[in-house]
Amino acid sequence: MGSAPVTAILPIHSAIPSFQEPMTLLPHPHAQEDNHRRKQEAILVTGGAGFIGSHTVVQLLNLGKKLVIVDNLCNSSEEALHRAKALAHNNPKGSFIFHKVDLLDGVALQQVFELYTFTACIHFAGLKAVGESSQIPLGYYQTNVTGTLNLVQLLQKHNCRNLIFSSSATVYGLSSSDAPIKEDAPTGAMNPYGRTKLYIEEILRDTAMSEPNKWNIILLRYFNPVGAHESGRIGEDPNGAPNNLMPYVAQVAIGRWPVINVFGNDYNTKDGTGVRDYIHIQDLARGHVAALEKIETVTQQCKTLGCVPYNLGTGTGYSVMEMIQSMSQAVGHALPYRIIGRRPGDVATVIADPGLAAKELGWKAEKTLEDMCRDLWRWQTQNPEGYASTSSLSTAAGTTALQGATAASSSSTSSLSSSSSSIITSPVTPTPAPFAIARQPHVPLEGAKRTLDGRSTPPSLATAYSPATSPAPTPTAKKPHQSAF
Repeated sequence: MGSAPVTAILPIHSAIPSFQEPMTLLPHPHAQEDNHRRKQEAILVTGGAGFIGSHTVVQLLNLGKKLVIVDNLCNSSEEALHRAKALAHNNPKGSFIFHKVDLLDGVALQQVFELYTFTACIHFAGLKAVGESSQIPLGYYQTNVTGTLNLVQLLQKHNCRNLIFSSSATVYGLSSSDAPIKEDAPTGAMNPYGRTKLYIEEILRDTAMSEPNKWNIILLRYFNPVGAHESGRIGEDPNGAPNNLMPYVAQVAIGRWPVINVFGNDYNTKDGTGVRDYIHIQDLARGHVAALEKIETVTQQCKTLGCVPYNLGTGTGYSVMEMIQSMSQAVGHALPYRIIGRRPGDVATVIADPGLAAKELGWKAEKTLEDMCRDLWRWQTQNPEGYASTSSLSTAAGTTALQGATAASSSSTSSLSSSSSSIITSPVTPTPAPFAIARQPHVPLEGAKRTLDGRSTPPSLATAYSPATSPAPTPTAKKPHQSAF
């Protein structure tokens, strides 16, 4: 989630979105004390429409969690949320509400915090391409660091001090050893992306130290997530040419790119190509669930963690050639590749030591390299153009209940039953680059409109999802810069 323009959401004085109650107007829309008592508890998930976020959302919904997802969709897709809800069928109590909001807009983000009582936050949102970060470093610092500052300030203000942060193994920088990396290894990120993660870790550590015995912050340092949901319904959908090895290999296999570039075959490794620790996306999502359960446990015990890092990896390294060969087996034929020169800054081997996560979170990776490649190939073949391959009309689990109305002069309510989820968005204006932001003042929504059943809706679009047995929604014409289902 980067820094696309701001989306207006429900005004602060609006009635509180409910996960349980029917979608009706409150009798006293401006009774602030009544609204405060009606605020629903939920877990805040930033960047929940992204690759890692959407897979974690499925697992949290299957545990019956109530979620509020915020994402500006600059490097993710709303379609992922429709599919995530359809996949989360193990527990009918799981539900979510989605707000299209940019973390750089403190006013809009504050409005979200006014609507709910957050018990914890899982923070995925951010730009994530190493190469791109060197081209637009200011965009990365603004989006990742400033966005996180806005978020943490509001968490502190609203007394939510349980946070899981999406960090990265890039914080370790160059390692002089091929031994598995432990959490106490020296840090020293070598690119702007890695530095944003490292700076955020330091900010969170300082924040926890400034309020002793109050914060539970878990820093999850990912290694190399690959694969997709085993159904093939959600996966990684990069914008443009993929920045990571395996999505690029999959797109070569599908015919989108002609050949795989292998950067160097003269490293001190088993076949001369670089060795990395690859982890299945489903295992990584489980790591977030384990971290959340850890925080819930210490909270129940009236204890605190402070700020603690954990590596999420397998502890096993595979070379670039081993990854290409394994993907070739999944595809059923050899994939074209060529050896070119090393990239500056690359090292021979980077492998996690996940022992601390196993000991303290009770988590370890379970899926194999074969699983990673098989699931990635299933996703790629079912979705050759990513989420653009199919319309949400064919995948949303339910019916469009409300469309195209706004409410401000009277209080509006967004609700979802235990088997449904809501999408709350409004029109946005595109910008040419994530760091070229023309911030507009926040303008309260005006006017009101009712649907045929007399209920009012939040800005622009509110979609409530019913069980998968509901009929498919009727297509409606798209308006510029506005979702339509």
